[in-house]
Amino acid sequence: MHNYKSSLAGFNALWFASCLALSTLAHAAEPATRAKPFEWKSSEPLIKPPADAKDIHGVKDPTIVYHDGRYHVFITTAAATGWGMAYTSFVDWDEAPNAPLFMLDQSPIGPGYRAAPQVFYFAPQELWYLIYQGGDPLYSTTRNLADPGSWTAPQPFYPTIPESVKDANGKAAWLDFWNICDDKKCHLFFTDDHGSFFRGETTVERFPHGFSEPVVVMKEKRDDMFEASNTYRITGTHQYLTLIEAIGPNGRYFRAWTADRLDGKWQPIPGARMNMFAGAENVTFNGRIWSEGVSHGELIRDGVDQTLSIDPCQPLRFLYQGLDMEKDKKYEYIELPYRLGVITATAPNAISELCKK
Repeated sequence: MHNYKSSLAGFNALWFASCLALSTLAHAAEPATRAKPFEWKSSEPLIKPPADAKDIHGVKDPTIVYHDGRYHVFITTAAATGWGMAYTSFVDWDEAPNAPLFMLDQSPIGPGYRAAPQVFYFAPQELWYLIYQGGDPLYSTTRNLADPGSWTAPQPFYPTIPESVKDANGKAAWLDFWNICDDKKCHLFFTDDHGSFFRGETTVERFPHGFSEPVVVMKEKRDDMFEASNTYRITGTHQYLTLIEAIGPNGRYFRAWTADRLDGKWQPIPGARMNMFAGAENVTFNGRIWSEGVSHGELIRDGVDQTLSIDPCQPLRFLYQGLDMEKDKKYEYIELPYRLGVITATAPNAISELCKK
């Protein structure tokens, strides 16, 4: 007669061993499949208003390239007289706090409302482009990046305001313009401070002319998709990264998405709440926590051209505006004491895992 208890004991042992093996395999697979959240460490404030410029309250909205052995940084200045732009340059970050600012209203860019610059080298034309907002998206060019007085007078990207960006009152609702090109097209991204992320396009041959009617490529609640988008090609991959600033309970922060083409569908990077890229929750400081959140900034690229590439095999560095406020002091918006610092990635993350080395 068959021994039932013996068979049951054997079955239980086999079942337990199988479950243990499956659990071990699943556990072993976890590190390869689980998305890692971003972790950062911040520098002290590195770029501030000059001590002798009493009317400049803050420096904001940096764009940066490393070219010819120097960092070249363009920023927005918030002053008693309004919003303008400035340029600074230095060999390494130790020099940044003492590097002089050149006010770009002294160039042919001229005075008036100028803000939120983006700089890149457009290789097909052998020209540097500076894109900025002056209400509408504007651009200037130069052949000598190191000469801030050589920029041309502002030119518009669109001859008239596109219908798709007009609000209910017929006014334009667009800001923080960002251009990036692939092999065939250039794409102009921007936001509207109301939860919409837009894209217009033209061909590389027609750039900077011929941009199409902008279309909404992502839309969320106002605070969850606010402003300051920046988009990059991830070197050695077929992927692109977009960062968009949001507003949270702990100040401003950036969220991250990826896509396999610039006119494709953007997918949130997993691994953290609200696909967080950088903010108060994942940035640490040496000593004083000087910044309230992480606001408008730019990743430091591995090149200078219109493809805006970043290297996943190097620790990411992000030049950002931080809000360094005095406790209990009241500020008007233009008086907010924004300073610029750098956060550096301190742990493996969704971008570094794409490194092919």
